[in-house]
Amino acid sequence: MSVVAHRGASEDAPEHTLAAYRKAIEDGADALECDVRLTADGHLVCVHDRRVNRTSNGRGSVSALELADLAMLDFGSWKAEGFANEAPDRQHEDPERTAVLTLERLLELVADADRRVELAIETKHPTRWAGQVEERLVELLGRFGHTKPAMRADWTSQVRVMSFSARSLHRVRAAAPTVPGVYLMQFLTPRHRDGRLPPGVGIAGPGIRILRSHPDYVAKAHRAGHQVHVWTVNDAADVELCQELGVDAVITNRPKQVRMQLGLS
Repeated sequence: MSVVAHRGASEDAPEHTLAAYRKAIEDGADALECDVRLTADGHLVCVHDRRVNRTSNGRGSVSALELADLAMLDFGSWKAEGFANEAPDRQHEDPERTAVLTLERLLELVADADRRVELAIETKHPTRWAGQVEERLVELLGRFGHTKPAMRADWTSQVRVMSFSARSLHRVRAAAPTVPGVYLMQFLTPRHRDGRLPPGVGIAGPGIRILRSHPDYVAKAHRAGHQVHVWTVNDAADVELCQELGVDAVITNRPKQVRMQLGLS
């Protein structure tokens, strides 16, 4: 079972910061998970919420701010100190814990790792930029060589794209057919109860609540030929449930502890 670091090792370091992803790699995570949003000037940044209010000392929507505006904000001090309105020109001891992270920088971190580290990128919808998010994402993945045709039969992509939006996954597949898609689900709708997914999507992404209520879903998805990647799995009992059901990957804030529980560390 693959262990995926949710927004990095986000229990130990501020989510979506370079420090959180470095820690996840050090902790042995098989893959890193991130959310991406498009800034007003066309940069993909790793921020979960539509607005920056929760995870920074700023205010406003990511889509209405430019990268230079986000670069002035502190995205990390809330984790250690509790939220405080810090001056934007504060001199931080460790910018890797406080600076906004671009997807480009995260791709560089993965490329520089001394072992294979996979990357699961979630597109957030709805957004004012609609298809521009996927267009920019595919362009960036292409620059890092992640959209090339498969070179051999046993080849698997290092990067996958996740979304609650089937349309978003369709856009990515149309532009980059070798990049796998993960269809995220908060609820199990009747059309997906038998393990079916949107056309062209090969990985199911149910929330852990779905597995608690419908433990037979994993077997159904596997029978339909799909992998199952479950979010967000932090409790030991949920990790055990996923292991018993034969889940392919767990997405967790605690990659080190989960790997220890699974006997992988």
